[in-house]
Amino acid sequence: MDVNFYRETCTAFDKFLIAFKPEIKGFHPYFEHSFWEMIENGGKRFRPKLLLSVVCALNPALSKNAFLPALALECLHTYSLIHDDLPAMDNASLRRGHPTLHQSYDEVTAILVGDALNTYSFYLLSQARLDDGVKIRLIRELSDKGGIGGMVIGQAMDCFFENQTLEIQKLQEIHLNKTAKVIASSLKMGAMISNVSKDLEDILSDFGLKLGLYFQIRDDIIDVTQSEVQAGKTTQHDKGKNSYVNLLGLEGANGSIKDLQNEILENLNGFDKRLKENLNDLLKDYL
Repeated sequence: MDVNFYRETCTAFDKFLIAFKPEIKGFHPYFEHSFWEMIENGGKRFRPKLLLSVVCALNPALSKNAFLPALALECLHTYSLIHDDLPAMDNASLRRGHPTLHQSYDEVTAILVGDALNTYSFYLLSQARLDDGVKIRLIRELSDKGGIGGMVIGQAMDCFFENQTLEIQKLQEIHLNKTAKVIASSLKMGAMISNVSKDLEDILSDFGLKLGLYFQIRDDIIDVTQSEVQAGKTTQHDKGKNSYVNLLGLEGANGSIKDLQNEILENLNGFDKRLKENLNDLLKDYL
């Protein structure tokens, strides 16, 4: 299978994601629409496509079976964005080029939609057309790295230490947890679905951690260099936070991202030809 198969699979996944909209019973006037609104509003679908890049390269026969786990990743990521934008956290008004949910509706709706997407992601994993042992491993991985073993503790540290200056090692620990671990899990889950060796799972996970840090630094740079229109989200929002730009300056952050870029490109060259092609296709606009 060449890279065209991966591209076709991603296109099919995008269509699947929009058509999949679940039915919610009840007489709430707008909750059903608000539940799927942020999913429909777009986004890069980066985490699902990382997972699909691995499956399409290493076990292409399971590519369609990977759609529900890929959607689970998108649901969990979208929940994290909704909660990150809440008044108690970043108090952001724009996401994916649209008003945030607490702006369009109210804070209660945004909190509950985030809660619902979080739990729904694990329901989706339970329904995947995969062996039960694989599903249990996927649920364990995402619940850990998307929860207290990763994203949630990272967000807690990030919020607690606002308006305090941390050393670079602690900043990196925050962002490994807050951002990088779910990106690493996206690749690792693709390897789990593909039934490859534990060594390859770990190699892909380590690669994902570097990729996650790269994207976090990139996001910090975007926050100070782009407008809301360019970024499609609220910017100029990190002034009180521990960010790479605030800690290292813009020049230092650009130097760090360049070093990571070189490491990532070097790692890519060591992958299987099909996996390298798929990942290059996904990452070419970012690297």
